[in-house]
Amino acid sequence: MNIIREKFCDDHDQHEIYIYTLTNSNGMKVKITNFGGIVISIFVPDKYGNYEDVALGYERLQDYYENKPFFGAIIGRHANRIEDSCFEISGVEYHVEKNEGDNHLHGGTKGFHKVIWDAKIVEKNDIECLQLTYLSKDGEENYPGNLTVTVTYSLTYDNALKIDYHAVSDRDTVINLTNHAYFNLSGHGAGDITKHHLKIYADKFTPINEECLPTGEIREVKGTPLNFTTMKPISSGISSDDIQIKYGEGYDHNYILDISEEKLKLAAEVYDPESGRFMEVHTTKPGIQFYSGNNLVDVGAGKGNIQYKKRGGLCLETQYFPNSLKHKHFPSPVFSAGQEYKHTTIYKFLTI
Repeated sequence: MNIIREKFCDDHDQHEIYIYTLTNSNGMKVKITNFGGIVISIFVPDKYGNYEDVALGYERLQDYYENKPFFGAIIGRHANRIEDSCFEISGVEYHVEKNEGDNHLHGGTKGFHKVIWDAKIVEKNDIECLQLTYLSKDGEENYPGNLTVTVTYSLTYDNALKIDYHAVSDRDTVINLTNHAYFNLSGHGAGDITKHHLKIYADKFTPINEECLPTGEIREVKGTPLNFTTMKPISSGISSDDIQIKYGEGYDHNYILDISEEKLKLAAEVYDPESGRFMEVHTTKPGIQFYSGNNLVDVGAGKGNIQYKKRGGLCLETQYFPNSLKHKHFPSPVFSAGQEYKHTTIYKFLTI
């Protein structure tokens, strides 16, 4: 596998911004920029051997400066929502930006999705990898501690995009990182993903309120439209009258995975009958957010000048549970000074 670097932009904030193209021996190709650590494109074959880009995104760098949908980006310091935009660590209360009503979403207006990461190409297990590093200084977005974050992207010989996360702070702080890629296995501009079939390896989820905030309850998926324990079309429940579907305007829910943080485990599978493309999600994280692209409206022209439509892509974001800072029985995203945050997520592509 090799990596090619080319300029995305000559200069921004006195830093150069690049696109890194990762290619494996099968012809799979992934494009990533060090602006926001964004996965711009993922080219994979269908059952006939035809390659399509299955990741939603923009053509121009300036569109990523706004990037309301968070296309393809690294999210931090805290992925997903924090109720009332405040939390407490060791008796100290911290107030962060209210950027979704009264709540905090995806690390703030200038979270990790809008910073320039230091990039270098490294070799691991005979594979060239893209290693991105960022120092989030104490007080950035009002989070405590100088946090050093490293995210390593690698493309394996069996068509898997592997994302390794590592972070450590010099003070007790919050760490909850994810990638916000939107997938459409028919091709990024193919429209509705509700004909995709989905399986999630979880029999419980965290119900939400009208602000899409987990209430603290843990509920069985059985008997609800959120039950994806067997593979089924996303369309089968997305128009349900169930209050959870109404609150999310579709799916926007965290599923509880039976996972040890020491070992990768299969968390979800997506299948597109039209193209034959199949995607597996493996992770060490305790939760996975299934988001059905309900708010993909007026997000600007995407790649190829395509106007993305509502539910034109889906996200499977591996994470600590949203709103876990308010619910102490959820797995905690609070890390002590010097304690390592270390997780891996893999998106693997096949055809059937």
